Amino acid sequence: MTRHTYARPFRPGLGALSLGAAFLVALTGCTSSKDGGDAASAKALTIGTTDQVTSLDPAGAWDAGSGTIESEVYATLLSVKNGSTEASPDLATGIKLTGPKEYTVTLKKSLKFANGHRLTSSDVKFSFDRTLKIADENGPSSLLYNLASVAAPDPTTVVFTLKSANDTLFPQVLSTAAGYIVDEQVFPADKILDDRSIVAGKPWDGPYGVRSYDKNSLVSFTANSAYQGELGTPKTKNVQLKYYTDASNLKLDVQQGGIDAVYRTLTTADLDDLAKKKDIKVHTGSGNGIRYIVFDFQSQPYGTRTKNADKAKALAVRQAVADSVDRAQLAQQVYKNSYQPLYSSVPDGLTGATPSFKSLYGDKQGGPDKAAAAAKLKAAKVSTPVTLNLQYNADHYGSSSADEYALIKTQLEATGLFKVNLQSTEWTQYGKDRIKHLYPLYQLGWYADYLDADNYLSPFYSANSWVANGYDDSAVRDLIEKEETETDAAKRTELLKQVQDKAAAQVPLVPLLQGSTAIVTRTDVSGVPDKLNSAYTFRWAGLSKK
Repeated sequence: MTRHTYARPFRPGLGALSLGAAFLVALTGCTSSKDGGDAASAKALTIGTTDQVTSLDPAGAWDAGSGTIESEVYATLLSVKNGSTEASPDLATGIKLTGPKEYTVTLKKSLKFANGHRLTSSDVKFSFDRTLKIADENGPSSLLYNLASVAAPDPTTVVFTLKSANDTLFPQVLSTAAGYIVDEQVFPADKILDDRSIVAGKPWDGPYGVRSYDKNSLVSFTANSAYQGELGTPKTKNVQLKYYTDASNLKLDVQQGGIDAVYRTLTTADLDDLAKKKDIKVHTGSGNGIRYIVFDFQSQPYGTRTKNADKAKALAVRQAVADSVDRAQLAQQVYKNSYQPLYSSVPDGLTGATPSFKSLYGDKQGGPDKAAAAAKLKAAKVSTPVTLNLQYNADHYGSSSADEYALIKTQLEATGLFKVNLQSTEWTQYGKDRIKHLYPLYQLGWYADYLDADNYLSPFYSANSWVANGYDDSAVRDLIEKEETETDAAKRTELLKQVQDKAAAQVPLVPLLQGSTAIVTRTDVSGVPDKLNSAYTFRWAGLSKK
């Protein structure tokens, strides 16, 4: 899911993170040419990826593959300089809290889309109203949980009225995928627009625009001269994004110099091997992603829509799975400890992170415990072995997912309590199937929209959860609503802890791993810091070739 945004001075207590793995390899091609006279005329870049695009419509996609393009061609009111945890204006000149439930944003003057249409407060209001109205299950509308209404009193003024007072998180939301501003003369107000129509309409207000589009095959971009935002004029005018279905082919093109950059997804072994190549430098640092298993409350064993539906038995199955997973083994054997065990949906390092799964499950020290799992199933009178149909995805979450879930299957079946059927589906279908409750158990990952514990709780456990797995607990929802508007840091931390403890007791998901970011570049590709932090986002505007 992708996505790193902040919009106010960050809450105290954020420590160094060692989070999700997003792998980028940037390398030069074999061809050579003389540079132009300025940065914008530098040689074109070709970027490779295994990620797939769901949609170019911001209201209909909230995944890394779609986000890679959307973050380049659309802009937000507020954005964050790379590597920073502070927001600054992008399309806006500023934001003010003008009432307990009201934020007022002032736009830059003379904003335009790439198609020549003026960008005004009317487009801003349209964009937010549209996302809320469509409320696509694969889109980011759940981030707008506290937005009551948007007004556009004049062409450069936007007034956001909230449902609850004292929402200090809302400015962060304005800089997320839910905050992309679209052209109301191109997009319909009540439905998702197809990619081809979007490309034809040229509604770009980000640093790049799409020049040609062959979905999930090859997309060409050129710098958008109308862009007036935070990132400035791109150092490289022309960029191509090339898609691969197999990470091994992606690695081969990297080695042969057929592409200049790779963003997602290479295996840990591939990265280790590439690091040994001449003229390649490995950049490492913290990331902000997690990996986890989701239970669908309708179709899981004893789920609400199964023939033998039983709430107590369904809970016992979820808890027994949590007792049986060996996270340390996953981290070591599959990822060579580039990932670390995760015991909450909130990764270690964020204020309020509480390892609830460690104290509740397994050996209570982070390891698995077969006896504990067996006891829970026996107490609920669950017949064993329990059949688990477990879905994973390798083209979006990386080819190592096959090894990861094969090992999870081995771990679960080694207890004698489960029989696991593994299945894999391509990402473009995966997102559609999971929200139809077709997967009883399935893999998901998450990258932060903003580095706050709330962004690892509300998308999973709120009433309009993006996970959309049928989990809904009023006590957890109430706690989330309270922490989102609590201004006392100590009280908010306690509320965050309570959310994690209560959710962990019900196991709507099983957190598995958190990891670090690795970026590999050749010496003649610049624009990637030597040392990465959790706020780093791969953006093309800063990349160039010597």
